[in-house]
Amino acid sequence: MKGGEQQGRVLQNIIKPYNVDSWGSGYFGVNERGHLCVLPDKRLDGPIIDFIQVIKEIQEQGIPLPTVIRFHDILRSQVQLLNTTFAEVISEHGYQGRFYGVYPIKVNQMREVVEEIIDAGHPFDHGLEAGSKSELLACLAYNENSASLTVLNGYKDEEYIRLALLGRKLGRKVIIVVEKFSEFDLIIRLSKEMQADPLIGIRTKLAVKGSGRWAGSSGDRAKFGLTCSEIVAGVELLRQNGMTNCLKLLHFHVGSQIPDIRIVKEAITEAGRIYVNLAQSGIAIDYFDVGGGLGVDYDGSRSTGDSSRNYTLREYAADIVSGLQQLCDETGVTHPHIVSESGRYITAHHSCVITNVISSLHQASNSCSTTVDEGEHILLTNMREAAESLNQTNCQEIFNDIQQYKDETIVAFRLGVICLVERAKVETLYWKIIGRIHIMLEKMDFIPEDLQQIEELKANQYLCNFSVFQSAADTWAISQILPIMPVMRLHEEPDVRCSLADITCDSDGKITRFIAKDGYDQTLLLHSLEPDEDYYIGLFLTGAYQDVMGDMHNLFGRLNEVHIYCDDDDPDDFYIEEVIKGTSAQQVLATMQYNPEIMARSIKKMIDHQIRQGSVLPREGVALIDFYESCLQGYTYLKM
Repeated sequence: MKGGEQQGRVLQNIIKPYNVDSWGSGYFGVNERGHLCVLPDKRLDGPIIDFIQVIKEIQEQGIPLPTVIRFHDILRSQVQLLNTTFAEVISEHGYQGRFYGVYPIKVNQMREVVEEIIDAGHPFDHGLEAGSKSELLACLAYNENSASLTVLNGYKDEEYIRLALLGRKLGRKVIIVVEKFSEFDLIIRLSKEMQADPLIGIRTKLAVKGSGRWAGSSGDRAKFGLTCSEIVAGVELLRQNGMTNCLKLLHFHVGSQIPDIRIVKEAITEAGRIYVNLAQSGIAIDYFDVGGGLGVDYDGSRSTGDSSRNYTLREYAADIVSGLQQLCDETGVTHPHIVSESGRYITAHHSCVITNVISSLHQASNSCSTTVDEGEHILLTNMREAAESLNQTNCQEIFNDIQQYKDETIVAFRLGVICLVERAKVETLYWKIIGRIHIMLEKMDFIPEDLQQIEELKANQYLCNFSVFQSAADTWAISQILPIMPVMRLHEEPDVRCSLADITCDSDGKITRFIAKDGYDQTLLLHSLEPDEDYYIGLFLTGAYQDVMGDMHNLFGRLNEVHIYCDDDDPDDFYIEEVIKGTSAQQVLATMQYNPEIMARSIKKMIDHQIRQGSVLPREGVALIDFYESCLQGYTYLKM
């Protein structure tokens, strides 16, 4: 059945506060019940998957939040879109080569993700890229399409190259990309020893400098690649060994997330000139590898910001094809096949983290009586008088005064000049004044700079059942923006400004930078929490890197994972294909060299001692031992 018939009409205009239309790439909408939905085919008349229905089914299966939800149809859609767009652009321009996509598995090495990409990419001969021996082992085992490419980047030792040559003996198009000059000698020696014809690529170190957080992977000081003089020397070395026919690929890379299309154009021009010169010297290079960098518009701004891009997929493809074609036609050389290592673009949208809000935190949530006591300290009197004299006209003056009173109160308390009760009264009055000023700001046409921080001071913290370090590592490490929004009550106006705090014992375990209408904001608009009602929020575009980069800070392990496939014949338009349990407490402890069995025996020994002492009853002791062991086997996150 059609998803729209089951889920209700999808409304786009009620998700404007969260800019979904821009960052969602057509995969998300909201139904009339105010629930966020996934549109796997980007069509309102196709399947529509209600997030709340997914959460309900997850809970019915006994799978606790937080949970990673993967929409495999989005993954397949992105693979198909990348390949068909390049094919269409190549056809439109009359370009003589074809497009070969390769997926760099470092972006998300999860087996299920790699398998889905290989399967979806099979009609297009979409291959894989590895940057380490472990990744190469996976590529050799899973990329069985002899027509697709397996591109090998990263620094290489003898074992790495032997594995690559093993792939050649299996009849696979395994291309060893030379990252440093000494690798030429290894490849030449080992290929003769193993009697295998290698496919060799060279990575050129372009002068073009990328921009954004990953600019360091390009330019003269880049970690990887060969200079022009090294390329010339490398070609000569291959010629001396009769192996110039093995040189099949030219590769470059100017960044993991390229925000500005001009960088792509400049890189194509410079690398294209190198290709043309090699071709004119008699080197028949078949593949022109533009590397990764196809950006994801995380914030929806369509700009050159670090978390955005100022181009579309079609523009990206067209600039690569037309730029390379022009250079080849000018010099009369063959159009090479175009290779792209676009991993972030393929995987980002398919995965999200869904968690529940546990509670709301605010400094002013618990106030005390502020009645006047005889002989109270002057600082408390001043704060009370400030509250009494506050009005629309003097609110900026009062704000400056109470900031000073609050700071002086803390100093006085440390010196023992005022007592705990007096400090509590000062704090209560302070937050009451802040609240009243906040209301006054809504009536102002112009808000002075000093008062603009009121919004942040007034904001709540929503405590969420997840770990920033595990599930959103880049938001902490490099201030990456991820779209965050509720998946419910989207037909209601959000009324609470807040930041998000996680459940780790770390002050950095919070998110305080969010997508806003005109840039970024330090707070996020959410809904007031209702008693006895769960409130669910999602962290989106987490499919690239976030899935594999998380750590175990506070021993919070990997999340439960649910794999969703759309089914237009299902009443809810989806089914859960697979559930992968998150790591248990005993698993994360074992990773850190603890022995859970010894720990359990130690606790049992201590409880047995208490039983013998008579301080614990035998029946209670057995229950306590069982409880400890069940906690070892349980999920590391809170059970709500």
